[in-house]
Amino acid sequence: QVQLVESGGGWVQAGGSLRLSCAASGRTFSSYNMGWFRQAPGKEREFVAAIYWNGESTWYTDSVKGRFTISRDNAKNTVYLQMNSLQPEDTAVYSCAASRDAGALRDSRTYDYWGQGTQVTVSS
Repeated sequence: QVQLVESGGGWVQAGGSLRLSCAASGRTFSSYNMGWFRQAPGKEREFVAAIYWNGESTWYTDSVKGRFTISRDNAKNTVYLQMNSLQPEDTAVYSCAASRDAGALRDSRTYDYWGQGTQVTVSS
């Protein structure tokens, strides 16, 4: 069992930055692949970024490449999402998720555990 708690969301003007954190409980965090997803009002949840259990590989959706960076610190049981050059279209609830399966990390169905989410609002 893994419990995930996100933090770091908030309000920011366009062009600004935020860093999201996802703290995990349990001693097996380092064995999980981690992902960030977001859901805007009236839209389906979409993949944002993912990282292997050992941090050696990362993936991003095209719209955030070059602006967002996913990273992890297994010693702190935490995964991060650094978000730069934020735009109004990035406004959403951001959730982290954990998966034992290393395949199809862009697919939300791959993930076993989810956090409750943190709101990110970007104003123009």
